[in-house]
Amino acid sequence: MTKTIAGHTVDVNEEGYLTDPSQWNEEIAAAIAAEEGVGPLGDAHGKLIAHLREQQAAGANLTIRSIGKSGVITIKEFYDLFPGGPLKKASKIAGIPKPVGCI
Repeated sequence: MTKTIAGHTVDVNEEGYLTDPSQWNEEIAAAIAAEEGVGPLGDAHGKLIAHLREQQAAGANLTIRSIGKSGVITIKEFYDLFPGGPLKKASKIAGIPKPVGCI
């Protein structure tokens, strides 16, 4: 299915996650963040989003624990930046599929 986000038509699944990460851009990230009650996006958000996109492209299994061990951000900061389901929200904002461990 398709959805228009920030004036861009993108492919999404039934939960609203982008199905084609190449369609992502920073305008889309900001719009999704606003929908999810996160933001405005700052440098810390940007660093984590870039890390998530790199890890996903490399085929890594993303977990909250792996984020905490990444050195990019602490687990406490992760929860502060993306309250109420940090990995789920951060993945959606980053334009990558929902990690397997997220309900």
